[in-house]
Amino acid sequence: MEGGAKGKVCVTGGTGFIGSWLVKKLLESDYSVNTTVRSDPEKKRDYSFLTNLPGASERLHIYTADLNDPESFGPAIEGCIGVFLVANPNPGGQEPVESVVRKTTDGTLGILKVCLNSKTVRRVVYTSSAACMEFTPNKVDFLDESCWSDIDVINEQVPYFKSYPISKTLAERAALEFSQQHGLEVVTVLPTCVTGPFICPNLPTSVRMTLALVFGNEALYGFFLNANIVHVDDVARAHLFLFEHPNANGRYICSSHKTTLEELAKFFSAKYPEFQMPSLESLKDVKSFVKDNNCMISSKKLLDIGFEYKYGVNEIFDGAIQSCKEKGHL
Repeated sequence: MEGGAKGKVCVTGGTGFIGSWLVKKLLESDYSVNTTVRSDPEKKRDYSFLTNLPGASERLHIYTADLNDPESFGPAIEGCIGVFLVANPNPGGQEPVESVVRKTTDGTLGILKVCLNSKTVRRVVYTSSAACMEFTPNKVDFLDESCWSDIDVINEQVPYFKSYPISKTLAERAALEFSQQHGLEVVTVLPTCVTGPFICPNLPTSVRMTLALVFGNEALYGFFLNANIVHVDDVARAHLFLFEHPNANGRYICSSHKTTLEELAKFFSAKYPEFQMPSLESLKDVKSFVKDNNCMISSKKLLDIGFEYKYGVNEIFDGAIQSCKEKGHL
């Protein structure tokens, strides 16, 4: 049977960490899945990690599309009942913030227009980021969906990679405004740092970051003095849950665990003695890359409509380390 019993959906950015896992999850849930990948004129890329998934031979179709040309997503979205907007521009290290913002926002709005014009898409689930609510101008006791990152605060507090939180914040705002103006249902998911196992061949950036102590990458320690993490499968399940839930609306934070660099060092030392950990004393000198990043993050809105997290810290890091070993990254 070519068509999935639950209908046809589209996942943009299907070769990425979250996108590929979401494709896997949707196939397991009996959807027919169209996914988009970047152009590959020389046919050098291997998509077997997607095409070999259970159900893929009957229910997965791969399309080429480019965020710089949102209309190119039309064939992949045609006839779909839902779209999971995961794809994000891949900025070069020196690309100006303004350029990344324009690509991200224009690409997002362009795809939403394609969804609106399709007449079949009933809901879009947009992958946002906790970075879109962590940099608030006012002190709060905890961060929830009412919090929005402020561009001036990002510029003040984030010394590196600021194009990501700025572009994602402005794109998420634009997506929700488009939803209100045009009546297209858009739900946004704001994961904290996503980690766990992966099926994509490349080492996901967020896995590299959460395993900084394992890799001995001291340059990244400052990101994890205080860290909020979530298993990739819980993130994919949240996307699917919010697509299917009749009353889902607006923004949803997706974060299951809070930890610290010191706790991670103790955890890795006890669980994975084969990896040499820095001394706890030396970690006291690590400075955070982000000011005021010790705020609690609340997933109450997502939990209140019935979602449940499945994975603990052990499973998160067991999966990440196992995948790294299997794919030759460790």
